[in-house]
Amino acid sequence: MRIILKNFRLVDEETDALGSIIVQDGIITDVQTGNPLPDEKITCAAMIIDGKTLSASGELPVLMPAFVDLHAHFRDPGLDGNLALPSEVLESACMSAVAGGFGTVVCMANTKPAIDTIEKAAALKKRSDALGFIDLFPVLSLTKNMEGKELSGITAITKSGSSFIPLMLSEDGKDPENDDLFLAAMKEAKRIGIPVSCHCDLGGDENNAVRRVIQLGKKAGCRLHIAHVSTKKTLETIREAKQEILAKATPDGFSLSCEAMPHHLCLTEEVANKLGAKTWGRVSPPLRSEEDRQALIQALKDGTVDAIATDHAPHSAVDKEAGSPGFSGFETTFAALYTELIRGGDGIGLKRLSSLLSANPDRLLGFGSSPKRGHLLPGHAADLVIVDTEAAWIVEPENFFSRGKNSPFAGRQLYGKILMTLHKGRIVFHS
Repeated sequence: MRIILKNFRLVDEETDALGSIIVQDGIITDVQTGNPLPDEKITCAAMIIDGKTLSASGELPVLMPAFVDLHAHFRDPGLDGNLALPSEVLESACMSAVAGGFGTVVCMANTKPAIDTIEKAAALKKRSDALGFIDLFPVLSLTKNMEGKELSGITAITKSGSSFIPLMLSEDGKDPENDDLFLAAMKEAKRIGIPVSCHCDLGGDENNAVRRVIQLGKKAGCRLHIAHVSTKKTLETIREAKQEILAKATPDGFSLSCEAMPHHLCLTEEVANKLGAKTWGRVSPPLRSEEDRQALIQALKDGTVDAIATDHAPHSAVDKEAGSPGFSGFETTFAALYTELIRGGDGIGLKRLSSLLSANPDRLLGFGSSPKRGHLLPGHAADLVIVDTEAAWIVEPENFFSRGKNSPFAGRQLYGKILMTLHKGRIVFHS
């Protein structure tokens, strides 16, 4: 089907211009900036989406590549806590993702049971593909049942013979304590050619845990990704390691990337204390000081931080009251970042924000021969998000599509409303 999207502000990491896009069978085929589309291109379209009719603020809405999330928790399969209903299921997580403008999501393996085999990961992806809302890429845990005793099904992965190849491996918040086992897992990741996402909370000191995984990563010569960086000290360690890579002072094959989270970029420990540092304000790693927050923002600017991920972690009210860490993040991510980093005057432009949410995560995952995403370019997947950046709205978690209503932004006024999300050229969300 041929779709025309006209009268938009087109934004990706390289573009910020008025224009239109043509989509054919789920792929971007033409991008026109400046001049209006010729009549002959418009008349043959099966659907026309006109930006002038979408925005309530009077400004042309922004059309961007849909966001790519490197780090989310779907809670499916399994229950969370002792409740009769899980805090999230695949369907609610997918709907929450598209309501937040996400087209591609990497979900963690800390389900019940843990995703520790290719078969389990492939089954979850098949269910998601059947829904058709997003492209979901489950990670495999490093050890069986995430118990830290023996390697998981990663040893059975072969590029030529496996039905499903994960794009990332991770033990989530339980990096193996045993160095030899952790190193063996990293060597498997090196063999397969995919990165290991390390959550670096072993022992409670983020910076020491990061130093540990970098040392092991160098020994393995693997691709290493540091999840939810939150402190100035950790950023200095990562920056130093990246400089060593640029100077070719590290082993061949070793690379390092990292992500930051919206809540660490926008909020501080004062918010956690007001919400209840051991309950509704609890997240892992915890919200930090203003000095740490400013260091994260600077790291976005200088490239030390490669991507922004959500760490979407839905919980029931009962489990939050009991101290379960994490926030539901999909549906507030763009607005929180736009409000704080762009409207707040922190010097992060919309092109840079698009790079951190779309193009850079796409590069880190490396989709190979499948249609690329993350840019508004011909040949790329028509995974798109339309945003009214001038629209103000109040965060009301009770209206989330996610079953997890645990948001640190509850009651806040944010700017940047997701109007529509398209996945492979098909509208999957419309506000």
